[in-house]
Amino acid sequence: MHPPVKLDALTEALNFPSEETDSWLDRQTGSIVMVDHEVMAAVEATEGDDPPAELEDWQQEQVQVARGILAGDSRYLALPDKFDFHEYRHMERFIGTVEDVDHANQLWRAIKGRGAFRCFKDTADRLGLIEAWYRYRDEALDRFMLDWAEANHVEVDASPDRSGPL
Repeated sequence: MHPPVKLDALTEALNFPSEETDSWLDRQTGSIVMVDHEVMAAVEATEGDDPPAELEDWQQEQVQVARGILAGDSRYLALPDKFDFHEYRHMERFIGTVEDVDHANQLWRAIKGRGAFRCFKDTADRLGLIEAWYRYRDEALDRFMLDWAEANHVEVDASPDRSGPL
């Protein structure tokens, strides 16, 4: 039996905006591990158990994880990324919940064309809807990660993380 993973950790990994790393669930510990693409490439290019010499000291910590992932170790499960979440679709769904027709129309116009995400957030803020959007988005993120966890037979602890500052 694997330890549960914190829902907060799953959603935080999904929100982590990095194009240089991928996030994985370590089923053995219930923690999220991140592996730099550079580390993965170096491990792939290395023969045997020798550590890749060209990596920085802080990257060496990721080598064992990268080896396990590349070997297909079922201990590691790839997490979805922000593109799997399709935030634009959730903005559209949020607009469908806005009761004020004028506000909804302004939000629909905001998501058309370049800079849709920034324009949407600016418009929602101007209309006093930004907090409602963030609540909606957070609930959608939680639901998305809970559905992912269920599909992958991952036990989730949805209790709030109380380890941070009060």
